[in-house]
Amino acid sequence: MSASRSTPGIAAGRLSTAEYAANFSDVHPPLDRHEARVESDRCYFCFDAPCQNACPTSIDIPLFIRQIATGNEIGAAETILSANVFGGMCARVCPTETLCEEACVREAAEGKPVKIGLLQRRATDALLEAGRQPFRRAAETGRRVAVVGGGPAGLACAHKLAELGHAVTVFEARDKLGGLNEFGIASYKTTGGFAQREVEFVLSIGGIAVETGARLGETITLEGLRRDFDAVFLGVGLAAVNRLDLAGEGTLAGVYDAVDWIAGLRQARSMASVPVGRRVVVIGGGMTAIDAAVQARRLGAEEVTVVYRRGEDAMKASLYERQLAQTNGVLIRTWAAPAGLHGDGGLVTGVAFERTAETGGRLAGTGETFTLGADMVLVAIGQALASTSLAGAPALKLAGGRIVVDGERRTSMPGVWAGGDCVAGGQDLTVTAVEDGKQAALSIDRALRGAMVA
Repeated sequence: MSASRSTPGIAAGRLSTAEYAANFSDVHPPLDRHEARVESDRCYFCFDAPCQNACPTSIDIPLFIRQIATGNEIGAAETILSANVFGGMCARVCPTETLCEEACVREAAEGKPVKIGLLQRRATDALLEAGRQPFRRAAETGRRVAVVGGGPAGLACAHKLAELGHAVTVFEARDKLGGLNEFGIASYKTTGGFAQREVEFVLSIGGIAVETGARLGETITLEGLRRDFDAVFLGVGLAAVNRLDLAGEGTLAGVYDAVDWIAGLRQARSMASVPVGRRVVVIGGGMTAIDAAVQARRLGAEEVTVVYRRGEDAMKASLYERQLAQTNGVLIRTWAAPAGLHGDGGLVTGVAFERTAETGGRLAGTGETFTLGADMVLVAIGQALASTSLAGAPALKLAGGRIVVDGERRTSMPGVWAGGDCVAGGQDLTVTAVEDGKQAALSIDRALRGAMVA
């Protein structure tokens, strides 16, 4: 997909400095100490708490909220991080409205749950600002583990393994760690370089070496890692992007892969330097589509339309995120699939869509078409496992283009575990990736200690 800063209709610096600052500040400002105490007093501290049961990492939510209520924010953070070492990021980006807060008994009784996410942020921010490191490494075991991928799954796995005394090397394809936390999340959700601060906190436990620019299937191989290390964890994510397969997709300027566009925005030194079109069409129905659309509006786009091929209830983006997009002036249109790209002089000018309908559970075109004018098109129709990543690993079982794992995150290949977005059946959430990494580390530790005893 191609684009150019000089493309007519696409420009940087559409807004004032003050507007950029306001548009890309925290979407949910943090609670101050008084607000946190008041909110924590709303918790019933339920026995067998439904909020904890709804948390993929099983954080003891009643306990950490009680600790906040008694003024022990550092202790609350330690409770959170012992279950989820990325508790700070998850407090910012986790869909609490469909997990812990949806399960809150106050939500059922009053329609107003305890603000668990904001309380979690209050506690974890307090610990990071204090420079506290609550984790200590166990005695070294002499075992070495390779972790491929420096995103939430890989780093959660690396952290737990290091805590258990194993030596870990993280191999990351990019030039910095963080994965989607660093490159793929809307900037207004994680401000002030928080993703890298959290990475530094995770690494500060010690025992974790990092090699960047290391691509599986290119500079490193799975067979080589299996030979050189006692165990391997794959947290490679989904590096390949699905394409529209429409004429002009790779040649018309103004057509962008939304994942790459968001990554560029996240790494920009200034939002004023990021070009955006006046009329933007976003194709897709997941979080990437919504994040791209909202950020396009906040960069100064005049019209932003998200188009999804099924009904709104089928969109992977949560109701809250869809509502956030709409309150930012994004129009969501459903039951339409892209049918063609229009261009003039090598520049995209619009997207043709065919209306769709579902009959007998199958989606089909109706033959009716319409066109949306656009000087910028962002494609967000899903990602896939990069074909080069697992080259030379035929013993690795796949399903639906992703790695098959069991309950302990073991793959079909002995000595290899996997987790995060790259595994079959995953939920594509930071919090579930963290849990995958943690559970894989515990499984690896059991396997390695069993081998040491044998």
